[in-house]
Amino acid sequence: MKKLLLLGFLALTVACTSTKNTIQNIDDNAVMPALSKEKYFVITETATDKKYGYNQDYPINLGFLPFQSAEVNVRRFFGGLTGPEGQTLTYTKVDACCPFPTKKFNMGAGLLDVYEVSWEGLSEPKKLYINLYEKGKVMAPVGFGIKKP
Repeated sequence: MKKLLLLGFLALTVACTSTKNTIQNIDDNAVMPALSKEKYFVITETATDKKYGYNQDYPINLGFLPFQSAEVNVRRFFGGLTGPEGQTLTYTKVDACCPFPTKKFNMGAGLLDVYEVSWEGLSEPKKLYINLYEKGKVMAPVGFGIKKP
C-alpha cells in the first residue's frame, strides 16, 4: 500500500513539474506582515482586485516560512481577519488543487490549499485559495474586515 501511495505521489509530482505556472501575484520581495501580541498577522489593507484570494491565479501567497512549517501562517492570516462587521471567522481546509511549478519545494511543484471561510450572518461560505510556497503582498480579500491589533 505504501509503495502504491509513493508511486502515485511521484506520478503527481512529475505531472506537476510540467504544469505552467499561472499564478499572477507572486512577489519574491514581499515582506512577511508584522505579528500582533496575539501572534496573528497585522493586515493593513484590503485588496482592490476582486480576484485576490478567490481565484486560483491570484491566491493569498503566504510562503514566508519553509513549507514544513508554513501552516502557522494560515492561522496567522485568518487570525488577522474578521467578517465585514467584525465577526469572528471560522475556516476549514477543504481541498488542495491547482498544481504549479515552484523552486521553493524540493519536489519542484506545489499545490494551492482551498479553505472555506464563514462567519455569523454569512449565507454561504467563501472559498479562498492559499499558496504556502510563494510570497506575495498579504491583504484582506474583498468582503472581509481587518482585525484591529
